[in-house]
Amino acid sequence: MSEDDDFWAYLDRLVAESQIVIERQRGAAHPDYPDMIYPLHYGYLTGTAAMDGDEVDVWVGSGDAAQVSAVLVTVDLLKRDTEVKVMLGCTPAEQQQALAFLNSGGLLRAWLVPRPPGKD
Repeated sequence: MSEDDDFWAYLDRLVAESQIVIERQRGAAHPDYPDMIYPLHYGYLTGTAAMDGDEVDVWVGSGDAAQVSAVLVTVDLLKRDTEVKVMLGCTPAEQQQALAFLNSGGLLRAWLVPRPPGKD
């Protein structure tokens, strides 16, 4: 197994061993920025920890929520942190919607890392 395969397999295991909690439904406004509307369901994985001290964030698309489809790597200059957000069941179009949402303004930028074909 290559390091690339190993990375995706570890993410699969993290998701499989966690419960997904949706905090914000698709179409909901961001609580601090009401003009920002979530393009996908947004939540977290229970029993996990991210760089910001909260649980690992997830974006959930229209596909199988147990399937890791990509990750988004973020840099937030306001919070002065970086994070990896896991995308679950997201089509390529949904991945681009979440990327555009995160890059839509302010001091946050994201980079999309799609899961390579055949790595599921």
